[in-house]
Amino acid sequence: MLVSLESHVVVIIGGTTGLGLSAAHACLAAGARGVVVTGRNADSAATALAELGSQAAAHVGDATAGDHATKAISLALERFGRFDALYHVAGGSGRKFGDGALHEVTDAGIDYTLSLNLSALIRSNRAAVQQFLAQKTGGAILNMGSVLGWQPSPQFFGTHVYAAAKSAIVGFTKSIAAYYAAHDIRANVIAPALVETPMARRAAEDDIIQRFIATKQPLDGGRIGRPDDLDGAVVYLLSPAARFVTGQTLAVDGGWCVSEGQIPESPAS
Repeated sequence: MLVSLESHVVVIIGGTTGLGLSAAHACLAAGARGVVVTGRNADSAATALAELGSQAAAHVGDATAGDHATKAISLALERFGRFDALYHVAGGSGRKFGDGALHEVTDAGIDYTLSLNLSALIRSNRAAVQQFLAQKTGGAILNMGSVLGWQPSPQFFGTHVYAAAKSAIVGFTKSIAAYYAAHDIRANVIAPALVETPMARRAAEDDIIQRFIATKQPLDGGRIGRPDDLDGAVVYLLSPAARFVTGQTLAVDGGWCVSEGQIPESPAS
């Protein structure tokens, strides 16, 4: 079967910028009838809609709110008449809120990081499953993980609560994939390594980390990822072409998981 999203409607939680916006463009290019993108910033949502055109709608709100995904799915049904797939992208670093090495992690860092990266995702998946069950149509869920969930990098990426959340996403997704398979509801995880997004700015602007990435992500010359590096996998996993795939985690990582990575020496002081 060719990879196509013809007539499908996709909701992308965290789809107004970065990885989510790139995926929205890719879904429309693959034939989707419509996409609903969500984000917390009204200006970003307006910019995204201007780029995506009439086949897109946007919901502005906080992804950690209990009804965020429910409202986005309702918008999909209202605007495009159906709902076929959910892609949960929203998440981010809790470093400035107190995530980091375990002995330094704050209670605020724990609460913020888990809420943003795990609780919000569980809520969006719940909303999608509830709608799929009501429709009796089946459907696809794709969750955003990270290679840091099982391939840590202690020298440069030591945020332990974030790693815990991303690891939990894999277990959670496998669990719901098993439970709802008989309803033709599929759930998978896509796990990038370092990709050029606002969250990655600290690493992208650090010359020492970039020298490390050149060996840790050696594909295509050794570079930081780009949002569109994930798009092909996203479209596939959301599409009927992946109708026999569930409970899987696909690392799109430039070779991170199979590369040793060389930590460069700091410049002499």
